[in-house]
Amino acid sequence: MPNPLTRKLELFGELPAEDRRLLDAVATGRRSVPAKTSIIQEGDAPSDVHLVLSGFACRSKVLANGQRQIFAYLVPGDFCDLHIFILKAMDHSIETLSPCEMVAIPRARVLELTGRPAIARALWWSNLVDEATLREWLVNLGQRDAVQRIAHLFCELHLRLASVGLVRDGEFSLPISQSELGDTMGLSTVHVNRALQSLRRQGLIGLESHVLTIPDIDRLRKFGGFNPNYLHLEGGKTDRSPTGGVRPG
Repeated sequence: MPNPLTRKLELFGELPAEDRRLLDAVATGRRSVPAKTSIIQEGDAPSDVHLVLSGFACRSKVLANGQRQIFAYLVPGDFCDLHIFILKAMDHSIETLSPCEMVAIPRARVLELTGRPAIARALWWSNLVDEATLREWLVNLGQRDAVQRIAHLFCELHLRLASVGLVRDGEFSLPISQSELGDTMGLSTVHVNRALQSLRRQGLIGLESHVLTIPDIDRLRKFGGFNPNYLHLEGGKTDRSPTGGVRPG
C-alpha cells in the first residue's frame, strides 16, 4: 500500500513507477512524535523537510498576549515545510495535535524528488491547493456563522482524509479538542460546544471519543455551503496544451 504522500500526489495525475518508488522510499526512517509537540517554531530555519505520515498537526501563530490562531491542519500526506530551502526562516509554527508519525527528509532527497518532472508538477499542484484552502478558510471565518464554519471544516477534513484512504463508512478520527477548534474558527470554547451540539441535534454529525461520524455528507455540505472545487482533486487530470486545447490525461 503506498504511503499517504504517494496517494495524495497521484490525485494530481498518474506517476511513473520510478517516481512512486522514490516517494515511497522517503517514508523510511519515520519517527513517533507525541501530541502537543513543537516541530518547528516561528523564526526557525530547519535543515530538513517534515512529512506527516499519520496523525494531525497544525500551522499556527501566537500573539504576544498568548492567543493562538490555527490556520491550517496537516494530515497524512502533507509536508510541513517544503518551502524552507527558499525562504530564510519560518514565519509560523508547526505543532502536533495528536500522536503523529513523521519523517524528516534531507535537502538532497528533496532536490532529488523535485528533479523528477511529474513529482515537481504534483508538488506545485499541492502548494496551489494549500493556497486555495487558505483563501477558503478566510471566507469561512469572515462570512459564515459559527455552526456553518465548523460544518464546512468537517466537510473539508472528510474529503481530504478520504482522498488518502482514512475515512470508513462516513467515520474518521478527529483528534482535535474543542479549544483547538476554537483557535481555528475564532470562537470561544463555549461557542464551539454550542455549535457541535447544534450539529448533533440536527443529525448532521456524531462525535464520540474523537471519532467524527457524518451520516449524510451531501446534507452536511449543503448546510455548510461547502463546494469542494477549491481542493482541486481533479485539477491535474487534464493536460492543457500551450495552444489552448484540452486533452484527456
